[in-house]
Order: sequence, then C-alpha cells, then structure tokens
Amino acid sequence: MRLTNVAQMILPAGRLHSYATEIRVDFAAELPISFDQGRHVALGDRAGSWMAVALRLPAPVPHDDLATAWHAVISRHGTLQTAFSHEPSGEVSLSRVEVSSGVWREHPVAPGHATRDVLRDVLDEACSPFSRPSHLLCVVEPESDDRPVVVIGSDHSHVDMWSLLIIVRDLTSALAAVEAGEDPALSPAATFAEHTTVLKRMPPAPAEIGERWDRILDAGDGLMPVFPLPLGDVSVPQAEVVEVRDVLDSADVRVFEAEAAAAGVRPTALALSVLTQVTRDMSGQALRAVFPVHSRHEARWLDAVGWFITNAVIECVEATPKACAAAVKDALALGSYPLAPIFAPYGGMPQGPGMFAISWLDTRRLPEVAPDLSIQYVSASIRTDGVMIWFIVNESGLHLRCRYPETPEARANVGGWLDSIAQALRALSGVDVGTVGG
Repeated sequence: MRLTNVAQMILPAGRLHSYATEIRVDFAAELPISFDQGRHVALGDRAGSWMAVALRLPAPVPHDDLATAWHAVISRHGTLQTAFSHEPSGEVSLSRVEVSSGVWREHPVAPGHATRDVLRDVLDEACSPFSRPSHLLCVVEPESDDRPVVVIGSDHSHVDMWSLLIIVRDLTSALAAVEAGEDPALSPAATFAEHTTVLKRMPPAPAEIGERWDRILDAGDGLMPVFPLPLGDVSVPQAEVVEVRDVLDSADVRVFEAEAAAAGVRPTALALSVLTQVTRDMSGQALRAVFPVHSRHEARWLDAVGWFITNAVIECVEATPKACAAAVKDALALGSYPLAPIFAPYGGMPQGPGMFAISWLDTRRLPEVAPDLSIQYVSASIRTDGVMIWFIVNESGLHLRCRYPETPEARANVGGWLDSIAQALRALSGVDVGTVGG
C-alpha cells in the first residue's frame, strides 16, 4: 500500500472513464449529521475535499461488469446512499437517496498532459460535499498494459481511510461474483447514520473531560494546537507541499517494535517519544498536536463505511516512552465522547492558521484485501495553512507523509523537523543514518 497525493500518484498514461450514478433524493428521509460531517460540509462545495483509493486489477474488465459490482457496493453501505442539501433556513440536511443506473463518460487526456492531472479535475468536480452523489468510480485503461487501474473517490464526509479498504474489498468480491455469473449482492452493513445516532444519545462527558479540553484550548489562546516552529505568513491558505518519505523498511520496523516492547509500550508511544524530544530540542516546547482517533468501538462498525474518526489532542511534556504512552491514553479518553456539546460554548472546534495534527495508522490492522492490487491511498491537492503528518506502518515498513504550506519558513522548519525525526527513528532502529536517504 502506498500513501500518496493526486499530484504524485502512480497512474499510467491511458484512457480515463468515469461512471456517474443517477440518484433521486428522498427529502422525507432525513438523517443525523455527525459533528465532523457538519464541520466539513459547512465549508461548502470546493475542490480537494475528497479522498480516494486506487487499485490495479489483474486483467481487463468490461465496463458493465464493473458498474454492476459498484452498484452492489453502493447498495451495501448506507452512507453511499446519502446526499447533503442546503435548507432555505441556511441549515444543512442529510437525506437518503435512491441510486439507479449510471452513465459512463470518457475524459480525454490531451497530448503532453498526465492522466492523474485530468483525474484530479474529474474528482474535484464530482466529489464535493453537495454533489449528488459525492462519490465516483473511475477506470484508467493503460496504453501499454491490459491491467486497468480503478480509482474510487468520495467526498471526505462519507469515508475515512478504513472505509476505502472496505470498499476495495467489497468491490473485488462483487466483481468476482459478476465474472463467475453469480449474484453480486452483498449483505447490508451497519450505517454511519446509526453510528451518529448512537453518539448523539451518549450521556454527557464527565466534568473532567470538559475541563481538560478547556485547559487545552486555554494553552493555545483559545485555539487547537499549532506547529511549534515558524511557518511564515499563513494568514491565508498557501499552496501545499506534500512530502512522502520511507523511513524504515520492514526489518527496521521489527527492530523498532522490539524496542517498544522492551520499553513496555506500544510503537506509537515510542515514536511519540522521538517526536517529543525532537520538538523540545528544536523549539523548546512540548509536543502538542491534534490527534485523530477512530470511533469503531463496536464490531458492527468494522465493516461499515463512514467517517469514523474524531479529534483528540496529544500533549507530551516528557520524552520518555512511558510518559508518551500515558499521553496517548489521555488523548483516547478525550476522543471517547461526542465533541459537539464540548465545543458548543466555543461555537464549534476553534482552529486557526498553523494548526498541527499527527496521525498514526498501522494498515496491518485494517481490513484485509488481496495483496496484489498495488493499492494507493490518494489525497487531493489543496491549499493549506497548517501542518498534518501521517505515520503509516504497512508490510513494507514505516512511512510518513506530511502536508504543509509552501512558504520558505515552512520548507526550512517543517523540513528540518522531518529530517531530525527520520534520523532519530532510524538511529533507534539501528539504521546507519549516514547511509540512508530521506
């Protein structure tokens, strides 16, 4: 699996087609909107609000077969049968939709242009918050290879990274049934709307959780944590820089995991101890960052598609692995309660320029899919005023992807911070940092 950006993804030259389904909105079937969906959709239609997954099929597939399999996936997952609307009052609503047949369209790739650039424009247009639907199936038929690349994009309001793997697994399963002449229908999964309802019915968070959030925001002058080094002028979003680095190979990861076990902590805590020390050395500050955590706490959500992510904050003052393990525990507690009532006094989650977020994802724990699909997680190209870093552990090692603003200060400070982190992680894993590139 490869974590990449649409401007950097591996996509062969070839013919690009998309399959746009047709829908009918049932405005009487209104559904609850989660806190994060509400924040995301409130920003309106815009380019780059989507995320996607790409996979390479082993052999050519007729478009009709691929469409039939895609309809089976849509029928299984409730959130793929929903759409957002603007109400006359100015509010946003979420309704159930009826998905019918679709239409294949070709998107010409002009000579001298990259297929991925045309794909970006297609997904920017089709996969925005108020698109109906806001997901799209695409296929690239390479010029020099008969193995098509399938790309599935969706506005982020309906999916997270875990969901994309579920979609891949379900699509390939349905496609195998179609090719075998069997019924591709898949049993319905639990819906994200059900999950939102469960959260809304939870009792209020304990007083100490609310007080902890108040202290976090007070420490940030009323805002969520920001990157601890200067980023230059980010008063308005800037063009993004996206760096993808291979930090450790699979053998190095095993050493790193052994070091974590010897310290009595999980690898996440050991990595955070490295980040904490580097941050302290470079900025003189503790490590404070938004820390996304998942909310798939029941078995029924493990096969469901939706945005099962909520935000916590990680605060690591001491750089010892044990202290960072305790900080992770505290962050998980912060993310275990609905955020809407906690942030209501602030008018929503208060964020400003420079917001800093860290995500740790071990894809080996995600739903299993066929190993030979050359899967790529694909993010959109956007403008940004903050710093987001993803640590991804998979079968090939530990990788990081970082997105930050295109300013001289950010290039120097975020780039230097990443250099120091990569070197420290390699040193901890016994890698000769003098011989390994960035």
